[in-house]
Amino acid sequence: MSDNTDHSEPPVTAERPDSAFHVTGTDHITLIGSNVEDTVEFYRDVLGMPLVLKQPNLDAPHVTHLFFDTGDGRIITFFVEEGRQSNPAPQRTGIGAVHHISFRFDPERIEEVRAGLEERGRGYNEFDRSIFYSLYTSDHNGLTIELTTDKFDIPDDRRGEVLALAQRKREEAGAEYAKEEHLEAALEELGIPVEPVDLPDAPTGAGGLN
Repeated sequence: MSDNTDHSEPPVTAERPDSAFHVTGTDHITLIGSNVEDTVEFYRDVLGMPLVLKQPNLDAPHVTHLFFDTGDGRIITFFVEEGRQSNPAPQRTGIGAVHHISFRFDPERIEEVRAGLEERGRGYNEFDRSIFYSLYTSDHNGLTIELTTDKFDIPDDRRGEVLALAQRKREEAGAEYAKEEHLEAALEELGIPVEPVDLPDAPTGAGGLN
């Protein structure tokens, strides 16, 4: 029996694929949380996300469904239950599980982000990721939370286009990872103003949370 599977590398491009249909954006992501109090304390009181809806889970009324606005109208929600204990131990993810969630912050507020995490007793690591800049912490259930900011002012509606072109620049240069110069070259080629933001120096490695 012949194998008709296409094993070629998938193209990296911002062009719409020839798919069954096209979605228009992220509406919400739902996670299994612990309880109301701990979830609200982290996502509202640490990360600053308004709690915009709280109601029973439509499929399991004994479970509470919490909706938080992440800051741009996109929503993250949690199924929580009274008496369910939080577990801050690091998560061990498997196939199909969530590795981490990344939220954006304005680069000029980096000191505010650091201070807010420290005031709440949240350890964090800080890294220069070459094309962006990130702080990593974890929530009350051990889920890794990345707080990231772009190194350049990139319009939201052109992020995919910019990243796809930066990928091509990386491949042409034979670089293992996308670098700041690839992103800058992509912006220039697309006619988007190259406006670097002021960010501190940070290590480029990886590691566990403090």
